[in-house]
Amino acid sequence: MARNATSETVRVVIGGGGTGGHTVPALAALEVLRRLAPVEILWIGSRTGVERRMVTRAGLPFRWIPTGKLRREPTLRTLVDLAAVPVGTLVAAGLVRAFRPHVVFGTGGYVSVPVVLAGWLNRVPIVIHEQTATVGLATRIAARFADAVAISFESTRAYLPRHPRVVHTGLPIREQLLHGDAERARARFGLDPSIPLLYVTGGVLGAHALNRLVAEALPELVQVVQVIHQCGPQRINGDLPRLLARRAALPAALRHRYSVVEFLDEDLADVLAAADLVLGRAGASTVAELAALGKPAVLVPLPGARGNEQLLNARQLAATGSAVVVEQHDLTPAGLVAIVRDLVVDRNELGRRGALARALAVPDAAERLARLILSVARAPLAEPAPPVLPAR
Repeated sequence: MARNATSETVRVVIGGGGTGGHTVPALAALEVLRRLAPVEILWIGSRTGVERRMVTRAGLPFRWIPTGKLRREPTLRTLVDLAAVPVGTLVAAGLVRAFRPHVVFGTGGYVSVPVVLAGWLNRVPIVIHEQTATVGLATRIAARFADAVAISFESTRAYLPRHPRVVHTGLPIREQLLHGDAERARARFGLDPSIPLLYVTGGVLGAHALNRLVAEALPELVQVVQVIHQCGPQRINGDLPRLLARRAALPAALRHRYSVVEFLDEDLADVLAAADLVLGRAGASTVAELAALGKPAVLVPLPGARGNEQLLNARQLAATGSAVVVEQHDLTPAGLVAIVRDLVVDRNELGRRGALARALAVPDAAERLARLILSVARAPLAEPAPPVLPAR
């Protein structure tokens, strides 16, 4: 069912999600794609993943399919989730057949696999994107059916030595993050420009371990820096009330130095512009944003992430000299305060360190990925590309 997209509207099925890290880069690439060509989009994702909220909020058509998380360990839950994959593939295949796309774009995550398989069954060209420094199980499976694999880090190419078309596009970030206004953030949060600002984030869903660490370190931390803390939704981790209580317990003279919110949306670009230092996890999007903005960071990779992906992501920034990487089991509240104090003592040096992160940035990542999607959509295929088995 392959079709050649020339001057007509390019119809794109996007499959993937589960986390913001699999969703935000695709939305960023889509913004550019819309500038390059007339496009029509159908996003296929999971019923409860964050992509459903983010995609519908962006005004895009969204359909959900039954999905199961791909795991390597042989448990009952694994078997149940595996059973959902063929069901999801059949549902996705029907959606793809009805939509008749020129290309399927897999953004990663377990929900992308049924969509990629559905595209292959319908003889639609396929592009997938691996956000992290390593290659996870979903990408290993999807790569067998993909015409092109986009990677965020050049080092990831080593994990796909047998695939005929691996393209280093970088990882798209939200364009609005590049246009933050530090002064606006200072006015919004009552910040003192003479005191270094630490921005704490655990990503879209927050990070309970980081929230707890900051809560315990807070009395000493606010003596060194101002803090804006994105703690994640209360319904997910329940941390906001405890953090507000810790703020209320601070001495009145220091209380204004700590602001905590569940999520930063319109204010995020401004806060990042004002931040002297970032404390966070090491998801691929976080690493790409820090690189693009030239921000120094203390990164605490999520323990147990598949393939130790966050540690590998963090090491990309550490290699530039812009980030300090501390594994969670090694970090204490006192240790955090000591690291932050040492880093902010010279704000000029801290800024110089942050600028080193730009060596990892790909400023035109969104355009590179969008053009790759278009090039595959416009390449007529008489037959589906044969599966390619990447090295294990």
